[in-house]
Amino acid sequence: MLLYGASGHAKVVRDCILASGKTVNALFDDNTDLIKLDDTPVVGIYRADYEAGAPVIVTVGDNLVRKKLVSRVKHAFGTAIHPSAVVSKYAKVGEGSVIMPGSIINSASRIGKHCIVNSAAIVEYECLLEDFVHVSPNVTLCAGSSIGEGSHIGAGATIIPNKKIGKWCVIGAGSVITQDVPDYSMVVGVPGKIIKALVKKV
Repeated sequence: MLLYGASGHAKVVRDCILASGKTVNALFDDNTDLIKLDDTPVVGIYRADYEAGAPVIVTVGDNLVRKKLVSRVKHAFGTAIHPSAVVSKYAKVGEGSVIMPGSIINSASRIGKHCIVNSAAIVEYECLLEDFVHVSPNVTLCAGSSIGEGSHIGAGATIIPNKKIGKWCVIGAGSVITQDVPDYSMVVGVPGKIIKALVKKV
């Protein structure tokens, strides 16, 4: 496996891969001053000819940056699922996505491409995460929740059943979402309230 991005997020993705009995051969990073991430070599900017048969995961936490980097990659994409995670055999996890330790993905849920489901997050049954979503630690997505492309759900937030979060939203840590949220919104509080509209970047 190869990783693209040698930040702190790469460390935890690497741990997921190693815990699954696989190896991380090297990392790419646009910062050419980086040589190693702990004991794993960093080989510079992304190159399509470097171990062309190895799968890549883009290991950048920022959803928009991750989307931009994914567009550069010519390798096939891998996935990383920590062995302590519980993923229903009736759930689907898209390429490039990472399921962190202690998280739960229940039946009939669909995780899109290049998503992050962070430590101890719960994705209940029949949820949908579109591509490039980041679900932070200890989030609870109740049954039937839908999260639009690129949205970031902050640590400890709760989405009550059957609510829809639009694309490229930010849901503040600890918020409780009781109503649908339109695209490009920032929401905080209990219950969650929109505090501003976000600039459309994609």
